[in-house]
Amino acid sequence: MAKRSRSNKRPERKIFFRTNRQIRVPEVRLVGDNLNEVSQVAGREVKPDIYPTAQVQRWADELDLDLVEISPNASPPVVKIIDYNKFLYEKKRKEKEMKAKTAKTVIKEIRFGPNTDEHDFNFKLKHAKEFLEKGAKVKAYVHFKGRTIVFKERGELLLLRFIKELEGYGTVESLPQMMGRRMSVMISPVKKKK
Repeated sequence: MAKRSRSNKRPERKIFFRTNRQIRVPEVRLVGDNLNEVSQVAGREVKPDIYPTAQVQRWADELDLDLVEISPNASPPVVKIIDYNKFLYEKKRKEKEMKAKTAKTVIKEIRFGPNTDEHDFNFKLKHAKEFLEKGAKVKAYVHFKGRTIVFKERGELLLLRFIKELEGYGTVESLPQMMGRRMSVMISPVKKKK
């Protein structure tokens, strides 16, 4: 019996754009930064406009570049005359920059029981303050096991007190809500002035 490989790597998403002879529409909209070079090859001024595909393909061949369809859903499709590998490199670089700029939200969970004593409360409060100062969100919840479900009011008072203690460190996104056997609240860090 053959073993199935269990790779944790995700398959890399292939970026696919139609190029050169794969573009089979009669007309395309030509755009790009190198239209001056295209104008020299064409023997006339070329502006961003609609041209016959065969003519644009000839210009690309004369420049030793590729005709790349960058927006296939437009009517007519939008193309650029550019080196295809350079185009893919630029696209990946831009995606990487965008990914780096997106803020990653960290959520830290703090669990209470309905009968949490003072020392445990203060210990967890100290950690919550540290998390909020570092910019992480805090999800605090009271978990009701078995018969402790009858102490819902106690759990709600505990969370309200927790919110009150963290007033200077974070803002509450919503008041305590019951979901199943958990009553939870989400607290976002206070935005610091630069």
